[in-house]
Amino acid sequence: MQTQILDADVAFIKQPFLKPLQLSSGLITEITEARATVRVRVNNREAEGKGSIYLSDLWAWPDPSKSHEQRDGVLRTLCQNIANNLYALCGEEAVHPLELGLRLHHSLSQARQEIPILARALCGSPFDAAIHDAVGQALDCSAFDLYEGSTPFPSADHYFPRYGASNAIKRMIQPPRSELSAWLLIGANDNLSQDVAPTVRERGFRCFKLKLLAQDNNADVARTIEIFRALQSFGVATPRLSVDTNEANADAEMVQDYLEQLRAKYEAAFDALEYLEQPTGRDITQHAFDWRKVTQLKPVFLDEGLTDLDLMEEAKQQGWSGFALKTCKGHSFALVAAAWACENGLKLTMQDLTNPGLAAIHSALFAAHIPTENGIELNSPQYTPKANSEWLPRLNGLFEPSDGLHQVPLPAPIGLGSTI
Repeated sequence: MQTQILDADVAFIKQPFLKPLQLSSGLITEITEARATVRVRVNNREAEGKGSIYLSDLWAWPDPSKSHEQRDGVLRTLCQNIANNLYALCGEEAVHPLELGLRLHHSLSQARQEIPILARALCGSPFDAAIHDAVGQALDCSAFDLYEGSTPFPSADHYFPRYGASNAIKRMIQPPRSELSAWLLIGANDNLSQDVAPTVRERGFRCFKLKLLAQDNNADVARTIEIFRALQSFGVATPRLSVDTNEANADAEMVQDYLEQLRAKYEAAFDALEYLEQPTGRDITQHAFDWRKVTQLKPVFLDEGLTDLDLMEEAKQQGWSGFALKTCKGHSFALVAAAWACENGLKLTMQDLTNPGLAAIHSALFAAHIPTENGIELNSPQYTPKANSEWLPRLNGLFEPSDGLHQVPLPAPIGLGSTI
């Protein structure tokens, strides 16, 4: 499956948020969507694929010394540079699309520039997706059906000394699920009766991701209890909760204290909490903690901190429960991380970056094919619904969940779904 990159391009679309999204690092009111197009040749066939992602600078590059407009401009320039140099960044030879994606990630991570590695991976991700989509288009198959046999992957095989990466990925990929649990994001400043209750009653959500600010555990515990009680009053008998502070907790002891306070003050809310995402700083070598006491209480998943596959073993040694996967780090990177987690007894969740349209389809297909604990988080219907209009009404079941479920388009579309 030797894949030759022929050319690439990228376009940018401004997407305003329907309502602001409050992170611990700031407020998101608008964002740029990067849409990549890549043309490839594989097995003497040429095809074009597409990929998309939001250039979420506040998440990937939370630098208060630069404005959103400054960071956004730099990320756009990087995307254009990737498009102009994709063949070189992927190693200048024809190889399997997963190897191309891993080489792209490596090239971007090694570049010396002011842009953090997470933001560089973010900019590369729509091109990785477009490569896989194009190969699927050329071969008339799903991008998840590209792992037969024992294809060598020089960039990943050393993580899987027993079977190699191709076999590990093949063992991990499962027949796609047709339904995925839908998670509603509850922002730190959301009014529960105005912002949450109508959607819960209309869409039947039973799973809820809570954005907490991690400035005061007493306040976070009170907010968690307030949300749990409100959800029950809205008709959700047994809410499923997760918590994301976007790295704002000082250390593992603070997280443990939050959990112990929550259990002591309202055990039902504690029982409803299923996991936490990346509570502390993203550099897990600098912010290294022993998570074992915390994970005796609740699972804790590594998100922003997983920027290099070499960090997977370090995360396991620190006691992280597993990985909160996002396709915005690259399709190839996420597949290898997921397979490694499965081989090493770690758990997986599939999280979001307010993925719009094509990016949401990609993320849903990814979650449908791997064993996630949570189903999937897709919140573009909450924040940028107009970005999904191109796929409506034919994909209403995905973008407009009902009875608390997203319907995944099956049978799995070719590539990563750009022609669905």
